[in-house]
Amino acid sequence: MTADTSTASGTSARYREFKMPDVGEGLTEAEILKWYVQPGDSVTDGQVVCEVETAKAAVELPIPYEGVVHELRFEEGTTVDVGASIITVDVAPGSGEPAPAAPAPVAAEAPAEPAEPAEPAEPVGRTPVLVGYGVAEASTKRRARKGAPGASVPEQATAAETATAAIQAEMNGHAGVPPLSRPLAKPPVRKLAKDLGVDLATITPTGPGGIITREDVHAATTPAAATGPAAVAPAPAPGRAPAAEPATTAAEAAGVTTGRETRIPIKGVRKATAAAMVGSAFTAPHVTEFITVDVTRTMKLVEELKADKDMAGLRVNPLLLVAKALLVAIKRNPEVNAAWDETNQEIVLKHYVNLGIAAATPRGLIVPNIKDAHDKTLPQLAGALGELVSTAREGRTTPAAMQGGTVTITNVGVFGVDTGTPILNPGESAILAVGAIKPQPWVHKGKVKPRQVTTLALSFDHRLVDGALGSQVLADIAAVLEQPKRLITWA
Repeated sequence: MTADTSTASGTSARYREFKMPDVGEGLTEAEILKWYVQPGDSVTDGQVVCEVETAKAAVELPIPYEGVVHELRFEEGTTVDVGASIITVDVAPGSGEPAPAAPAPVAAEAPAEPAEPAEPAEPVGRTPVLVGYGVAEASTKRRARKGAPGASVPEQATAAETATAAIQAEMNGHAGVPPLSRPLAKPPVRKLAKDLGVDLATITPTGPGGIITREDVHAATTPAAATGPAAVAPAPAPGRAPAAEPATTAAEAAGVTTGRETRIPIKGVRKATAAAMVGSAFTAPHVTEFITVDVTRTMKLVEELKADKDMAGLRVNPLLLVAKALLVAIKRNPEVNAAWDETNQEIVLKHYVNLGIAAATPRGLIVPNIKDAHDKTLPQLAGALGELVSTAREGRTTPAAMQGGTVTITNVGVFGVDTGTPILNPGESAILAVGAIKPQPWVHKGKVKPRQVTTLALSFDHRLVDGALGSQVLADIAAVLEQPKRLITWA
């Protein structure tokens, strides 16, 4: 996976552009959550410069060369297409070469007279790539750039801006000539206008060349939106140092409140989760079965394991034994661990178990999985569970950790919920919901006694799993949790 970089358009190889890479196998966009650098800061090869959120996870992006940050092309909270330049770095500071011109407005891409394109420059130093890569040395030699002698980059940019302003004024001022149908505004400004419900065509622009600014959008909002509890402060335009102007507020990043409603953009993990759940619910015919089980012996075993020296420093809880019980049930009923291949009209039996654990995080529900969980001992499974949970809570789960799952566990009991009807993770055959463990009256050895009881719910894809198979899997899980010694006799 290679991070795409290039020299800034119209400049020498001194200024390098770092482009948004595909951080998740085919994703088309990512949102910039946080910048860790500002214009003027020095950066080194491999230094993390920003954090982005894709439809799968939050990822930190390291920059693959060193120099001084010249420009940040997008604000925090902006969704950027893969391949778009997000940061420009001066890799040869102090050389006296002119700085690259700021990106011209949308209509300024064509100057008054066509100019001969500049020759592409070869990369300086090393080929920039993302984390976990090898690199090849690149030549620093480049061909001479063609163009009019004596014409500097700033002069060319000024000429383009002047031509754009003249064309805009002429099209809007002459009788009989219709105005431009698409108002001039940068992508972040268009997004802000959309979030606030403002029609750009109704705004009088105040920016250079007839460009609509963020301030113009805010000025056009209603008093309720401008002065209410979620009022949005102006944020810096792309390419400016955030220190020069107020940054995007948390209210703007989370949503826009107008009157008695708050509208929150659907993006990132929430957007991906919604699409996946809708696709799963209307593709795989779900069946859910329930069983209530006495887990008193399992809870006693949990306490014993916590005191076991072999489990020292590991996360030991009921979920660990539920996971082990599910793995034992899959071993006894391997047909449940399968996938439906619609394209090839095949049932794919998996001879491995990548055990997914649904985790609620500040960014939404994610389902990372433990690879080859079926091969792990109890201490190894405990260590993997502990690492998975802590990584998810810290927002460091990688896209790879959420791919390739075969079955999943969702622990709704941590919220005090008895059970639920979980929706299958796309591509998987079954998901087990674990309810709250509570003391309840229970008939034990012919007498009613208080026992630790929980309710399990197993949803499965009825194309793959018949009722008999699903029932047997759920019964086996319950049997192990009721008599944990079966972990030895059945394993």
